[in-house]
Amino acid sequence: MDVDKEYFSNITTRERAIFEGAISMGALFHQFVGTPVNKDTKKSLEISMEESLRLQPAIDDVEVEIRFDKLEESMTEFDYTSLSGDMLDVKIYTKVDNVKAIIRIEFIEELNYPLMYVEDIIED
Repeated sequence: MDVDKEYFSNITTRERAIFEGAISMGALFHQFVGTPVNKDTKKSLEISMEESLRLQPAIDDVEVEIRFDKLEESMTEFDYTSLSGDMLDVKIYTKVDNVKAIIRIEFIEELNYPLMYVEDIIED
């Protein structure tokens, strides 16, 4: 079965590149928010998030940064905290045929909100 023809024939390549990144970003957010983290486990959690998302269809690359300043602000007396959306700075790079999309989440201070958005679309 040709999955692309069967299930994605009703959308453009551009829409598919955005869809693949957006669905993966939503999965990342809802899977990992709440995970216990501290400064010693920050890097390994970033790597785990990146490696797990790279398994998804059309994901070309992933960059995850847990903001150290937000992590430090949230630390408890028990030397850890729970990962929250305001700590995330993530870029997911998708590629479908000749279209690349960059989907991002970052904490926007003016909005006081971790915003997910389409950062860029590149068509070759």
